[in-house]
Amino acid sequence: MRIAMWSGPRNLSTTMMRAFGARADVTAIDEPFYAAYLDLTGLGHPMVDEILARHEADPQKVIAHLTGPVPDGKAVFYQKHMTHHMLEAIPMDWLGRIEQHVVLIRHPARVVASYSRKMELLSAEVMGFPQQERLWGQLTAAKGAAPAVVDADNILADPEGVLRRLCAVIGLDWDSAMLSWPSGPRPEDGAWAPHWYDAVWRSTGFGAPPGPLPELSGEAAQIAQGALPGYERLLAAHV
Repeated sequence: MRIAMWSGPRNLSTTMMRAFGARADVTAIDEPFYAAYLDLTGLGHPMVDEILARHEADPQKVIAHLTGPVPDGKAVFYQKHMTHHMLEAIPMDWLGRIEQHVVLIRHPARVVASYSRKMELLSAEVMGFPQQERLWGQLTAAKGAAPAVVDADNILADPEGVLRRLCAVIGLDWDSAMLSWPSGPRPEDGAWAPHWYDAVWRSTGFGAPPGPLPELSGEAAQIAQGALPGYERLLAAHV
């Protein structure tokens, strides 16, 4: 089985990769289109030289890997994807060859607050808000049914309950190993991990339930408010 988990940045996506990667039957890949995204856009993201040196930037080669045999002799290939990486120049005709797709969402106010602590450039597009809802429609068309949707706040409030339901929906046996993992880096972590994954590297499980929404102002507040209707539409379909 191949599981493609689609989210924007700062959506609990790396923690979810840790949860699935803690299973003995899973091998994981971290943002496989990031190098292609940087190569095609020329953006100067943190650690861009390291990313392009270490990761495949040819979209067709990435697609061949994602849709080919499951690596490492494992039963499940978990793929952590960022919706904003999927540029028009990157083909999407392979989506139907992935057995299970899941859309991971998070309240826009939390995403914007977290992203702004790491990057200065803010926009709805760099955080993947419009792309995520558009992708939901593409996945529904490619698979003939709507993909599962999980919300980061719900996961933090009840990790076992939400993950059990998600596993049932995608046809994967429940494994309690998904609830904890060793701290520190993992082999599947992308070259960008030292910049982004400090909190995940310190973690050994899911964090505390979410508190009140962060207070935003100015441009950050406008972006979060603009993304809210799309988030709420996806939230209505959550597991």
